[in-house]
Amino acid sequence: MSEILFLVEHAPEGGYTARALGESIFTEADTLPELRKMVQEAVHCHFDESNMPKVIRLHIVQEEMLAA
Repeated sequence: MSEILFLVEHAPEGGYTARALGESIFTEADTLPELRKMVQEAVHCHFDESNMPKVIRLHIVQEEMLAA
């Protein structure tokens, strides 16, 4: 596997969640720097050395509401 993609969203209760697309990996953290570390740790725990993705991509989804 050359890369893995995570969908990152704001959690309703605060902080952020990250869910891997195509893999059973989910993690959460209070800040983006913490989440980056948690994602790296989760990927290293999920894959063995021979299947480790070379790139971890974070797709950060941010919703904004504007008044009309």
